[in-house]
Amino acid sequence: MLTKMRESLQELWQYRELIYNLVLRDLKVRYKNSVLGVAWSWLNPLLMMLVFTFVFEVMQGAAIPNFHVLVLSALLPWNFFSGAVMGGIPSIVGNGHLIKKIYFPREILPISVVLSNLVNFLIALPVLFMLVLVSGMSLHWWMLLLPLPILVETVFALGIILFLSTLEVFYRDTHMLMDVGMMAWFFLTPIFYSVGQLPKQATLLGWAFSPQRLIFWLNPMASIVNTYQDLIYNGTLTRLDFLARTSVTAFLVLFLGYGFFLHFRGRFGEEV
Repeated sequence: MLTKMRESLQELWQYRELIYNLVLRDLKVRYKNSVLGVAWSWLNPLLMMLVFTFVFEVMQGAAIPNFHVLVLSALLPWNFFSGAVMGGIPSIVGNGHLIKKIYFPREILPISVVLSNLVNFLIALPVLFMLVLVSGMSLHWWMLLLPLPILVETVFALGIILFLSTLEVFYRDTHMLMDVGMMAWFFLTPIFYSVGQLPKQATLLGWAFSPQRLIFWLNPMASIVNTYQDLIYNGTLTRLDFLARTSVTAFLVLFLGYGFFLHFRGRFGEEV
């Protein structure tokens, strides 16, 4: 398996120009015939931020300073992740005509989806920095560590997509199940609430547990999103241990997802 992965990675490098062209194509298609174009990278998360701020701060009276910054610092990475996953799942099936006509490493298709969503995320980040300044907050030097959660999230998303895009080839209802799954995942990720609001101890069916710790153990995106909020909103990094574990998890997911993808890659042409 390791030899096969090494050979596949070497082949990917030879096709790096194709990856670049596919990413460029995805970005062009995303904003084709759109009046505002790339501005939607900024407007979409800003509008969602306004909705959450109105609901939780105005209607429910959430007493969190600069709640809008807290929300946006989580929404942007979540949008990157959800966009990559939901766009990557049909990446093989949706390009069946290419797979049947020409040869190229099939993993290029989900990789290009992840990278195009990453570019879209990076385009939107300056808006978050501007919002921090406009809100009277400071741009902490801790923000220089942002490439770390970005890398971990990209690796994790790619591993998930390699696995799910393979499943989609054989089970076309994968994306429908993930529509529901991503909604549940969204609410189980601390986006419009902070981890500190969760109880430290709870009991369910006689089982005592810590919701604060459990959400990090079972949900890698909780740790990733919390790191963004720490670096941008709190100006520190309080849960380095959880991020370290999540980094290991992300690379393990990528390794397993890529292995799963390579195992079934040869059957894609017959199934799509």
